[in-house]
Amino acid sequence: MSTATQVPPPPPRPPSVWAVFREMPANVWSSIFRNPLPSNDLERASTSFTNFFLHIHPVKVHQNTLRPLYTLGLGLMSFFLYIILALTGVLLMFYYVPSTEQAYDRMLDLRGSVAFGTFLRNMHRWAAHGMVALVFLHMCRVFLTGSYKKPREFNWVLGVVLLLVTLGLSFTGYLLPWDQLAFWAITVGAAIAGYAPVFGKEIQFLLLGDANVGQEALLRFYVLHVAVLPAILTLLIAIHFWRIRKDGGLSRPAEAEVRPALELAPAEPGAAKRTYGLQGLVRGPLTKTGNVPDRSVFSWPNLVTAELFVLVITLAVILVLSLLFDAPLEEPVNVMHPPNPAKAPWYFLGLQEMVSYSAFWGGVGIPTLFVILLMVAPYLDRSPKGVGVWFARERLLANTVFLVFVLLNVGFIILGTFFRGPNWMFVTPW
Repeated sequence: MSTATQVPPPPPRPPSVWAVFREMPANVWSSIFRNPLPSNDLERASTSFTNFFLHIHPVKVHQNTLRPLYTLGLGLMSFFLYIILALTGVLLMFYYVPSTEQAYDRMLDLRGSVAFGTFLRNMHRWAAHGMVALVFLHMCRVFLTGSYKKPREFNWVLGVVLLLVTLGLSFTGYLLPWDQLAFWAITVGAAIAGYAPVFGKEIQFLLLGDANVGQEALLRFYVLHVAVLPAILTLLIAIHFWRIRKDGGLSRPAEAEVRPALELAPAEPGAAKRTYGLQGLVRGPLTKTGNVPDRSVFSWPNLVTAELFVLVITLAVILVLSLLFDAPLEEPVNVMHPPNPAKAPWYFLGLQEMVSYSAFWGGVGIPTLFVILLMVAPYLDRSPKGVGVWFARERLLANTVFLVFVLLNVGFIILGTFFRGPNWMFVTPW
């Protein structure tokens, strides 16, 4: 008995060169995004798992998270400004030399010889100032809405540290142009650090590497600005975002969590009322488990679209500012001709104003006390009331004390900027 020998099928023919190039865009897209654009809830949920950039988002977020007047987008704007700073900073590093003999000349070359050099420096400068302001405003928003309370206490502490690191990042970058404005601003800022008790002079020497601002200070500030502080800030931002997810997302008021029960009529007399679970989640936008309806929406496309909108707005504002206003660059450093008065960077002018009244209390005591109070605030305020609500009545005292500190600091900054003249005497700006 003979058996028929099966002939193996011929191997598939390799695609033609034209077919390879024709299918390349689709292959590249499918290698990055495993699925096409989602058309139903199940695909939207799957998208958050299969895409790397979307995987950092939860599958669904509460509707309260997307209210623009609740968060004001301040945290997102701060993060996007940090991305702009990182990108423009890397490009600026190609043209910069941390040397007292070359730094200022490199700034002139950047402004006069490098294509789009002025625009690039403008973007970096205004993004840095904007990030300082927005991180501070973001912290104010979190406090005034009671969003630091349980279970978000540790993330609030991380946020305070993020503000301090942001200030340090901007302060260290302030010296790098090596002009009169930068030199004397850092000289004043380092002098304020020297007012710390016991270890003040040691802290000042650690910052400057010498008794005065010079080559050692420029090199140390450069390393801190381009390596040490960005690494710390990136790590803290990653932990901050991770804790937002682990702590249940952004805070929201209690009434956003529980709604009146939805009475669903039974299909037959005597039949139990139905509760919807996973299948209901996939079929429709509103599900019901027990007596609490689901008021969450899918991150894709709702949250992602909102984030892209904030990104576009942030980028547009920085581009317009960079086109209209040039970053300041004064004459080269001249240690024999200090400006009168020499002023710290604007975000430290409040400290400088307080130092004019009391060196210790203005430069060290009150700022340290304020930072400590900020960090322990969520552990002192244990009331669950007033979370997720702007200026809640239950938090009148806490918000009032906080706003007094904030408004005093802002007032001192305005006073130091516009109303202080030679020898730190009071002057009128008009």
